[in-house]
Amino acid sequence: MEIKRAIKFLESKIKNPSIILPEEIFLFISRNIPITNVDLLIKDEGKRTLLAWRDDMIHGKGWHIPGSVIRFKEKMIGRVQKLVKTEIGANVKIDPIPIAINELIHNYKTRGHAISILYKGFLPGKFIPKNKGLIERDVGYLKWHDHCPKNLLKTHEVYRKYI
Repeated sequence: MEIKRAIKFLESKIKNPSIILPEEIFLFISRNIPITNVDLLIKDEGKRTLLAWRDDMIHGKGWHIPGSVIRFKEKMIGRVQKLVKTEIGANVKIDPIPIAINELIHNYKTRGHAISILYKGFLPGKFIPKNKGLIERDVGYLKWHDHCPKNLLKTHEVYRKYI
C-alpha cells in the first residue's frame, strides 16, 4: 500500500510526461531503467561534424553529438526534429532511418544505462552556428570539427568512427 501511495504522489507531480518530467523523477527513473535517446550526427559537404560543448555532473566536460531523451509517446524522429529546433536552430536535412543503435552502460548510478539511436543529418558548410553570446567552453556552444576531438565525451566514444 505504501508503494501505491508513493506512486500516486509522484504522478501528481507529473503534469505531462510527453513534454518533460521533473528532474528528480527523471533521475530516479534513470537509476532503475535504461533511458532511450536520439543523437544527431550532422555533417557538411566537406565531411566536417557539428558538435556541441557539454558540461554536466554525470558526463563531464567535452564535445558531444547533439542529442535528446525521447519523451513518453513521442516518435523518435519527432524528438530529432525538436532537438534540431532547440539546439541547432537551422533547417537540418535529416535521414529518417537511424544509422546506429548503441546500448551504453557506464559505471554511473544515475543515467548509467542508455539505448542511443543515431541519426544522420546534413547542413551546408556555409552554416555558421549562432551561439548567441556563448564562448567555446559554454554549454551548448556549437562548432564544426574536421576530425574527432580528443576531448569527446566518454559516453560518445562509440561515435568516434563517424566523426
